[in-house]
Amino acid sequence: MPAGPGSGTGSRALAPRRLNAARGLGDRVFRVQLTATGIAVLAVMAGVGLFLLLRAGQALRARGFAFLTTAAWQPDVHNFGIAAVLTGTVLIALVAVVISVPLAVGTALFISDVAPRTLRRTLVTMVDLMAAVPSVVYGLWGLFFLQQHVIGLSRWLSEWLGWIPLFTVDGTQPGEPLATESVFTASTFVAGIVVALMVAPIQCSVMREVFSQAPAGEREGAYALGATRWGMIRSVVLPYGKGGMIGGTMLGLGRALGETIAVYLIISPVFVIQPHILQTGSNSVSSLIALHYGDASDFGMSALMAAGLALFLLTLAVNFTASTVVARSRSGAQSEA
Repeated sequence: MPAGPGSGTGSRALAPRRLNAARGLGDRVFRVQLTATGIAVLAVMAGVGLFLLLRAGQALRARGFAFLTTAAWQPDVHNFGIAAVLTGTVLIALVAVVISVPLAVGTALFISDVAPRTLRRTLVTMVDLMAAVPSVVYGLWGLFFLQQHVIGLSRWLSEWLGWIPLFTVDGTQPGEPLATESVFTASTFVAGIVVALMVAPIQCSVMREVFSQAPAGEREGAYALGATRWGMIRSVVLPYGKGGMIGGTMLGLGRALGETIAVYLIISPVFVIQPHILQTGSNSVSSLIALHYGDASDFGMSALMAAGLALFLLTLAVNFTASTVVARSRSGAQSEA
């Protein structure tokens, strides 16, 4: 006769079975290694920040809040700040992201959903090889080849969009064909294009991996309901890969903020706040450090460390913001799981 619901036998039969998985020596060693690696990464990052803070202390105590609002860079007379170089850094990075994101998204979608299978491996290899090209090569290519071919585009943008302050170029008038071309060289726009080509392969790799993980059942369901390939991508792949798109964009933005050699080769350094992206003259924190590191005095080195600390904190803020947004997305939540 079956046991009643209140009997001890029935309660024991319905109780969930407890699983005790004994961890072997290999599992314990692996867990310790992962924990130590994670702690080491955090320790290195904290060490870098602490080192910069200690080395920058002298300059920060001398300037205080004026360090963020001063555009000039004359550390030997205690007249210096990062207002100009930080503005140039952000503008170059934004130009790069605006150009690179559509390029990276389109390339990633073509590889994951449009290209034939026999061609995908070749395309993936080519994108990865582009990410491995040294930045000095991009800088030389931008300086000696790209810049002279972008002047026409810069002039066209200045003529038709010059009423927007961002595209204004001092010293030229709309529709003036004889305007000197030198006002369009060594600009934020040229540097941004070069940096965009540098960060696009990294963004594309991240986005491609996420797009390829979109559920096959949802893809087939969209086709079964009569969706075209673009309809399937718009309704399935893009919503699923939103986290990867944001993550790849922020990863490229972090790389663009810290790019040094390519920007250093292209721009003409100026220490004034230059909001006109098409006009010659720009600057960035990383190129400032590369330019003045060799001849800096002790106090000048402290000022350069303070500039590096500002760039370090800006990059951390961008990466933490990206991590928060990606973790809330569907693909990000699944990867965390």
